[in-house]
Amino acid sequence: MKSIASCLASTIGEENAVYPWENLELSQQQRIQQAIAPNSYTSGKSPSCIVYPHTQEQLAAVVAKAYRHNWRILPCGSGSKLSWGGLATSVDIVISTERLNRLIEHAVGDLTVTVETGMKFSNLQTILADSRQFLALDPTAPKLATIGGIVATADTNSWRQRYGSVRDQLLGITFVRADGQIAKAGGRVVKNVAGYDLMKLFTGSYGTLGIISQLTFRVYPLPKVSSTVVLTGTDEAISQAATILRGSALTPTQADLLSAKLVSKLGLGKGLGLIARFQSISESVKEQSNRLLAVGEKLGLDVVIYSAADEADLWQRLLEQMHSFNTESVINCKIGVLPTAAVEVLSQAEMGWIHIASGLGWLQFENQNPVLAMRDRIQSHGGFLTILQAPVTVKQKFDVWGYRGNALPIMRRIKQQFDSKNILSPGRFVGGI
Repeated sequence: MKSIASCLASTIGEENAVYPWENLELSQQQRIQQAIAPNSYTSGKSPSCIVYPHTQEQLAAVVAKAYRHNWRILPCGSGSKLSWGGLATSVDIVISTERLNRLIEHAVGDLTVTVETGMKFSNLQTILADSRQFLALDPTAPKLATIGGIVATADTNSWRQRYGSVRDQLLGITFVRADGQIAKAGGRVVKNVAGYDLMKLFTGSYGTLGIISQLTFRVYPLPKVSSTVVLTGTDEAISQAATILRGSALTPTQADLLSAKLVSKLGLGKGLGLIARFQSISESVKEQSNRLLAVGEKLGLDVVIYSAADEADLWQRLLEQMHSFNTESVINCKIGVLPTAAVEVLSQAEMGWIHIASGLGWLQFENQNPVLAMRDRIQSHGGFLTILQAPVTVKQKFDVWGYRGNALPIMRRIKQQFDSKNILSPGRFVGGI
């Protein structure tokens, strides 16, 4: 009887596209195991292989074969976010879309771009920059993240202040269904709204509904000038500054509240921080920066304005500080709170970063002890705390999603409709979906 790996190799008919598990480097095995429940592989049932389709048709053929044989699939791109979400169970094969990485179309005049899902985010930004355009997402691992992985995990950060979430920028999607059929929704023009709900559904679905193969986004012109204002000081004064900024006519592209420990680690001063970035023509950036500076000075806050290389370095350090592990026990959580409660949450957290308009953000914990207490505190105010990145032992103990809403029956019916055999990312999503 042929092994799963040899069976898939003959299905694809491409050299160096299927790698048996035992041939993978230990570091790659460990990265994949971060997404799989330990009882799956400690009992001797590690994934059979990892498959790298080179075309959408190869991807569809592999999924169709898995569907016929009831093989469970863990989809990924580069694997930079495999440690996010719940732990998958009984995975038979891993499918990476990393080699589906072509530019399909860049309609410069229409401000849209269509790419295959495995294209690296950094590569796409380089391509767009040649036309003075960019994709207004800021994922947690910009050099490693693939476009498909960003959509599958709904991964964007501060730029949601001006440009919205991943869902807001997605115009079209092509994906392979659980049965291996290729499906599409949306289009390649900004005004096309066909399949709008389906695109929202796949964003943040962690590969549980289908495997994305192509994506179309709206893009934006690169701003001419950029400047960042940093305010630091007491909780009360920072809270007042955030309230004033939210209610003002100022239009920052990024605006966030930072915990005192994060402010200190970034070398920005003492106390809580408010960081706001303005990007536009020179006159507008200067005027808006000065107006926020005046607000800070009136409230007795320390104010510094960053520009050019210093500004780019500041935002890069902020991203790295919140999304890099210094020890194996560090836990990264995604949270959502009322914007008006953000300062209260940050005053009780060590490492934290919350967007002032949406109330979405990140908290980082050195160990598991304070996580559930913080979740209870946030949920009591109508918010949520999701454990995204944590040691596998922590994910075994806790419900990483902590969902308390009433939509789980609907989610289960949607999963059943899209993946009746439960072969796609089984167990990674809310409620073990």
